Amino acid sequence: MRPIRPTLAVASMAAVLALAATACGPTEDNAGDKPSASAEQPTDDKITIPDDLKDRLKERGIDLDKWKNGEWKNWDKDKWLREAQDFVNPIIEDLWDPDRMRDAEQPPEKPVDNDISGDEGVTDPTPAPVDAQAVKAPYHASAAEAGKVFFDGPQGSMVCSATVVKDPANPGKSNMVWTAGHCVHAGKSGGWYRNIAFVPSYNDGAKETAELEKAPKEEIAPYGVWWGDWAQTSDQWISQGAATGGQGAAYDFAVIHVTPEKGSTGKSLEETVGAALPVDFNAPAVPKIDNMTATGYPAAPPYDGQKLFQCADKPGRLSLRAEEPTMYRIGCTMTGGSSGGGWVAQGQDGKPALVSNTSIGPVTAGWLAGPRLGKEAEGVYKAVSKKFEGQ
Repeated sequence: MRPIRPTLAVASMAAVLALAATACGPTEDNAGDKPSASAEQPTDDKITIPDDLKDRLKERGIDLDKWKNGEWKNWDKDKWLREAQDFVNPIIEDLWDPDRMRDAEQPPEKPVDNDISGDEGVTDPTPAPVDAQAVKAPYHASAAEAGKVFFDGPQGSMVCSATVVKDPANPGKSNMVWTAGHCVHAGKSGGWYRNIAFVPSYNDGAKETAELEKAPKEEIAPYGVWWGDWAQTSDQWISQGAATGGQGAAYDFAVIHVTPEKGSTGKSLEETVGAALPVDFNAPAVPKIDNMTATGYPAAPPYDGQKLFQCADKPGRLSLRAEEPTMYRIGCTMTGGSSGGGWVAQGQDGKPALVSNTSIGPVTAGWLAGPRLGKEAEGVYKAVSKKFEGQ
C-alpha cells in the first residue's frame, strides 16, 4: 500500500494496492525535526524570505534570485530543503500557467500486494466499489470549497486535491487549505515540496482536456492562483511517511496557509470563493456515520485530472497498525490526484464538516482511506490559525 500519490495527467498504475499521494523523492533521511514550514507574512503582496533563512540558504549555496530562475529544480541531497525551518516557497509569477497545470503528472507507482489480511487492529470488510460521480459544473456552485494543489518534486510537477477550511482566528476571512501531508512533504524519504500553490474551482466549467488547451487562464483558474506561505503537517508524517506500505497514513494530513499570486485584492480566500468548511476533530464513531462524501480531481487512468468527482458511501474502519488510530474507509473508484481531497460528513452540530482527507487507496480494489482527525490534526490546524491571527 502507498499514499495516493499526487497525480499527473499521464500516469500508469499497476493493478495492485498503492498509496495515493506524494512524489517519491530520493531515499534520504528524514526531512526535518518539526512539522512546520514558513516563508513569513507577505510584504507588498509577495512572499518575503526572513534574513536568517536567507543566510542559511546561502550557506547551502542557494541564491534566491537563482532559485526563482530555475535553481529550485536542483534536487541534490544538499539542495533539497528538508528541515522545517528551511522551508522556502517564494512566488514565481506565472510559473503555474495553463499548460503546466494541465500537464502536471503523477510519478511512477510503486505498487505492493493487494492483500491486507495481515493488518492489525479493527478492520471492517473491504467495501464494494462506488463509482465516482462527476460534480455538476460550474464547480463553484456545487463545491466552492474544493480545488487542486500543484507542486514540484524530484520527478516533476504533481497535483493533489484540497479544501478551503475555516480559520478560527480569522472568522469569515480564512486563507487556510486542508490537504494530505504527502502533498506538501515527502515524509522520511525527503523534504518539503516546492512551488506549492492552490487553485480553487480548477476548470470550473468542466471543460474537456482538448478544450482546456485553448482556454484562457481565467477559465482554468477563475479565482486565481494562491501560493503557500506556510505549510504544516504532522510530526508522524515527517518521520514515518512513505510512498509505499502505508507508513504514516494515519497522520497524513496538512494545512497550507495561502496568499494570492497577483497581489492582495483585500479579500481572503474564503471571501473570494464564498465558502469554507469547518473541521470536526471529534467526529462520531464509524457505526454512527451514515454517509461520507469524498471530493477530488482523480488524475490516474481512467481519469485525467481535469475534472472534479465525488464518492458517497457509509464508512468502515481500516487499521494498518494496532498502535495507530483507525482510519476511515469508503468504497470509491477515484485514483491518484484525488489525494488530499476533503471528506465531508455531518459534524457534532449536525452540519456538514470536513472530517478526513483522502490518503491511501488500492489502484484496483475501488476504495479509499483517510485519517480520523484527532488531537494531532487539531494541533496542526490551531498552530497555523494562531500564526496568522489578525492578519
